[in-house]
Order: sequence, then structure tokens, then C-alpha cells
Amino acid sequence: MDSKRLFKNWFLITLGVLISAQIFPGIHYESVNALVISVLMLGLLNIFLKPLLMLFALPFIIVSFGLGIWLINALLFLLVSRFVDGFYVDGFTYALAGALVVSLIDWGSGLIFGPSGTRGAKVRFEHRKSTYDAFGRSTRKPRHELDDDDVIDV
Repeated sequence: MDSKRLFKNWFLITLGVLISAQIFPGIHYESVNALVISVLMLGLLNIFLKPLLMLFALPFIIVSFGLGIWLINALLFLLVSRFVDGFYVDGFTYALAGALVVSLIDWGSGLIFGPSGTRGAKVRFEHRKSTYDAFGRSTRKPRHELDDDDVIDV
């Protein structure tokens, strides 16, 4: 993950937590330090723990058409509130609401600024011209005699 994308994700999580704390009375923080620590911890959990949880919950995520990801986000939100002093989430319903706000902000930024990462493969094609000797025969190597550097980069 590059630093630009990491900073964007951190900023969006911060914005989501700030808005959630303003909207919902069950989400609050005592100081800016508690907010910064909770957002950093939430970002780290999203990087390291969330993919593992999504792997284990994959059948449920598929059956629920992706709503399981929202539940995982809410669990991470609640987990951060348990570990960070000064950041409080008063229950699972507020964690669901906070996770929804963070997800909606991330989704909205994707609509406005485009997707956060590049997905897919980059394919490069090179065309080698055939050369012919004096007798009109191609001097191009057969497929089984190609050099190691004659590969398709994907």
C-alpha cells in the first residue's frame, strides 16, 4: 500500500469517526489524542485484521450480499473503543452506525475521486519483426527456442 493511499484512508476514517461522534450520542471521544490513537488503531486493524476476518466470514459475506463486511467494520469499531482510553462506543448499534458512516464516506469519496486503488493487470505487447535470410527463410526462432527474456509481462 503506498503512502498516498494510506494517508487517504486514514483521512477518510478520521472524517468518518468525527462525523459519527457529532451525529450519534453513543460515539464520543474525550481528547484529540484519543481520537488520533483510535483512528490509527482502526486503520491498522483495517490493514491487518480485516482481511483475515473477511476470509473466515467469506461464506456469510457472499450470502448476505456484502452486508457481512459492514458487521466486520462494526466489530472493529467496537474493538477499538474497548482498547483506547478516551474513545467510547456505547453499544453494537452505535458501532454499526459509526461503521456505516465511515463506509458511506469512503464510498462517496470513491464516487467523487475515483477508486482508491488500481486493480487489474497491466499488459505490454511487443511485436518483433520477422527477418529473412537470402533464401527467403525466416530467421525467427521457433517457440521452443525463445530466450528467457522473451516473456509476456503481466
